[in-house]
Order: sequence, then structure tokens, then C-alpha cells
Amino acid sequence: MSSINKTALFTISYGLFVLSANENGKDNACIINTAQMVTDTPVRITVAVNKQNYTHDMIVNTGKFNISVISQKAQFDLFTHFGFSSGRDTDKFADFSDIKRSENGLVYVTKGTNAYISAEVETTLDCGTHTLFIAKVTEAEKISDDESATYDYYFKHIKPAPVKKETQAKVWVCKICGYEYDESKEAVPFEDLPDDWTCPWCKHPKSDFELK
Repeated sequence: MSSINKTALFTISYGLFVLSANENGKDNACIINTAQMVTDTPVRITVAVNKQNYTHDMIVNTGKFNISVISQKAQFDLFTHFGFSSGRDTDKFADFSDIKRSENGLVYVTKGTNAYISAEVETTLDCGTHTLFIAKVTEAEKISDDESATYDYYFKHIKPAPVKKETQAKVWVCKICGYEYDESKEAVPFEDLPDDWTCPWCKHPKSDFELK
């Protein structure tokens, strides 16, 4: 029998979620960041989903979805798996082992999440680029007591910092006298030596310099 643990609903405000759906035997999911509880009796939630997402089309056609609430212990690969590529031509769950099915038959993610919520759509609202689905909750369970992840937490603690490309300073050497121009030691370094450059020592032109 389906159960609704309302403490699972407390995890959804300002969080990040794996939204999953199923149509014609195919599972699909995407990352969303808009979900909230709107009524208590019966328990209803809303989710906003981009119309260009394949999961959106599945929900429109079937009227059912699950959300897995992403926790602060989630790894970056959870986001790359569900958030950065379309599932239109592939089954995102085909090689993903950390899933279970709720009583409505839809998958939910167990690793890196703290709750799952199953819902049936009652009303849809067209919001331009997105559709707002207002849905009755049919099942809700807590998976862990881990704190939910917000976008701010994601950017500060989950998403890898960009790798800074090390650029090696250029050093030009005068082939005549051996004078070196090292851009790393100059207040205003050149990307290249100017055409009217002359060697400070022997006064030879740019053409007599080469990169070290």
C-alpha cells in the first residue's frame, strides 16, 4: 500500500531533483530545480519542466512522474548522467544500477538522494518555455537524513572547479647578442614583439629574435 511520509516533502523547497518518467516501457529522467508542495490535504506538489525536454513529453502523455531529491552527498556524475544530455535516443537508466521502482512503476534514484516522491498530474499550466504540472502525491518516502542540495551548494561543493590552463611565459632571444626578453618579467608583456622592436643591447631588429 502506498504511503506518504510528509517529512519527505520537507526536502523539496529550493532543491535539485532527478525528474523521472516512463512511456511505452522506456524510462527517462532529467535534472530540474523547481518543485514545491502547494496543498496539504490532499498533498499536492508542482514541478516546472522545460518543454524542450523529452521527459516533459512523457509526463504530458502519461500524467505520472517521480522526483528524487538530490542530497549534498551527490557526486558530480549524477548531474552529468541525468542533466547534460538528452534521453530521446538513449535509455538513461540502461546502465544505471542505483535505482528502484515505486508503486506507480516509475524509477527513482537511491544514491545521492534523500527522498523520492511519486505523483499524478491533475492540472497543467502553460508558462511559455516551461509547463507547470500540478500533481497529487501518491507516494513519498525518505531515503536518508542528508541535507538537500541547492544550486548554490552545487556550484560551491559539487561541480568541479574549472582547470586553469597553465600558460608558459614567452621568452625571445636575440640571435646576435643573446639578450633575452622574458614577458613574465615585464609590467606590460607583449603577445608578440612589435614590428619596430630593436634589441636594447645590440640594436638588431625583431627579425633577429627567436622564441627560446
